[in-house]
Amino acid sequence: MSPTTLPAPPEQGHVTFLGAGPGDPGLLTLRAVEALANADVLVAEHDVLDVVRTHARQGVAEVHTDADTTTSTPGTGTPQLTVVDGASTTAGVPANRDAAHLVMEAARGGKRVVRAVSGDPGLDAYAAEEMLACVSAGVPFEVVPGVATAVGVPAYAGVPLRDAQGTDVRFVDARTASDRCWTEVGASDGTVVVSTTLDSVAAAAGELVSAGRKPDTPLTVTVAGTTTRQRTWTATLGTIAQTLKQAKVLPSPEGGRPVIAVVGERSAAAQRDRLAWFESKPLFGWKVLVPRTKEQAASLSDQLRSYGAVPHEVPTIAVEPPRTPQQMERAVKGLVTGRYEWIAFTSVNAVKAVREKFEEYGLDARAFAGIKVAAVGEQTANALIAFGVKPDLVPSGEQSAAGLLEDWPPYDPVFDPIDRVFLPRADIATETLVAGLIELGWEVDDVTAYRTVRASPPPAETREAIKGGGFDAVLFTSSSTVRNLVGIAGKPHNVTVIACIGPATAKTAEEHGLRVDVMAPEPSVHKLAEALADFGARRRLAALEAGDPVTRPSERRPGARRRRSTT
Repeated sequence: MSPTTLPAPPEQGHVTFLGAGPGDPGLLTLRAVEALANADVLVAEHDVLDVVRTHARQGVAEVHTDADTTTSTPGTGTPQLTVVDGASTTAGVPANRDAAHLVMEAARGGKRVVRAVSGDPGLDAYAAEEMLACVSAGVPFEVVPGVATAVGVPAYAGVPLRDAQGTDVRFVDARTASDRCWTEVGASDGTVVVSTTLDSVAAAAGELVSAGRKPDTPLTVTVAGTTTRQRTWTATLGTIAQTLKQAKVLPSPEGGRPVIAVVGERSAAAQRDRLAWFESKPLFGWKVLVPRTKEQAASLSDQLRSYGAVPHEVPTIAVEPPRTPQQMERAVKGLVTGRYEWIAFTSVNAVKAVREKFEEYGLDARAFAGIKVAAVGEQTANALIAFGVKPDLVPSGEQSAAGLLEDWPPYDPVFDPIDRVFLPRADIATETLVAGLIELGWEVDDVTAYRTVRASPPPAETREAIKGGGFDAVLFTSSSTVRNLVGIAGKPHNVTVIACIGPATAKTAEEHGLRVDVMAPEPSVHKLAEALADFGARRRLAALEAGDPVTRPSERRPGARRRRSTT
């Protein structure tokens, strides 16, 4: 009798219960980022997916557990899986309305599942049940703690929960709190952190007063904590309803946005005036238009975020290959055969164009051996370093063609065996660098490495925001960004702060009827961002000194329209 072949047991999956924190992606732990990078499936509410998806690998499947935002098969109401890079949709994991079932089915199929929850898994109402389901099914799991919302939000609001005297701290979820719970916290004189909704915060304050807290006890209420939409109100238990009414906080049709209220004599109003570090950032909540591609704007956008801004990248220029590639091909071959002493890169796009040609010919950074390399500025130098090439020359002063020429050595027939420079550049580049190098005694192969063309118009929503005053500021980094943005999207509204990288760009902006509010002290995108932050800080200080509320430019009254300067 032949032996019976048994089927191989299914590969065992694994579940990571992960705390996504209160909302700021920067609060994810290193272990959380590692788990996300290795996940096959992400299961989370829609807003939590927005926090964690940037750390997930391409191809990871996403499962939305929200009933109202889940992608569904028509007529079934059953959640489907979508892929992060948007390239496809998969039904590889059976879907079910129950999040625990979604997790189990994915794990039983041998998948590495990350179940992400807001805040910390230990404080999530349903995570424990899902963990027990893993135990019952024999599915291994781990827990990656996150920053608890009830702790992280007060920290971002500038509201310390304890002091040197060791204040007692109690946490209450108003949505599930019993009468006994309210009585206990009402009898305490410590700090109370209440998780509630904006529509119900006044009722929660009333519960505390009824339980014995004094009506004049200070409290702070924070909505959208740890995000650039964060807003905090300071009042007392007895006045919070009136404070929210005066602030024109309207009831929400969805039942109210989640908020964290902190109640206590030593933890609220007096401390917050001095400790509100997050909302007092110079560009807090400003929506800033950056007319550059994501690749070009990466470091600039990070810098703007550090000032509290919300950058929005809109490409105004598209890069295309030259119409006739033969000139570029000859130059690259000449570079390999020793035709050049120097190669000068005047943009990140030039680096990209040469790199692509190298890859086409099967070359790498070693082909630069024996050739001196110049970069017009820090960003171009960083692009070269990423390619494996350390530039020999970067301007010590102004990061421009003129700055590069100031540091460029003249040709010396004794020390320079070759007198030729390879200059890969855009089709619309100026002749400044070519003329300057010739004057220094060098021969220049001025080669069109790429063409710049006007980008396609942004989505209608973005165009309307540009023309309607939806942006607080726009950063113009060249004259072409001014011309192209106006050409593809229209002229920015006159309440929008206009920031320009230098006099030539400012002149172009003024020629298009724009009033320039900010100009960088030197032609650097990072100095431009700094100058905008300084402008925002001065504007904020002026409002505080005048006793006015701090508002963003886009929050100006419709009638408060600026006139273009005539000076």
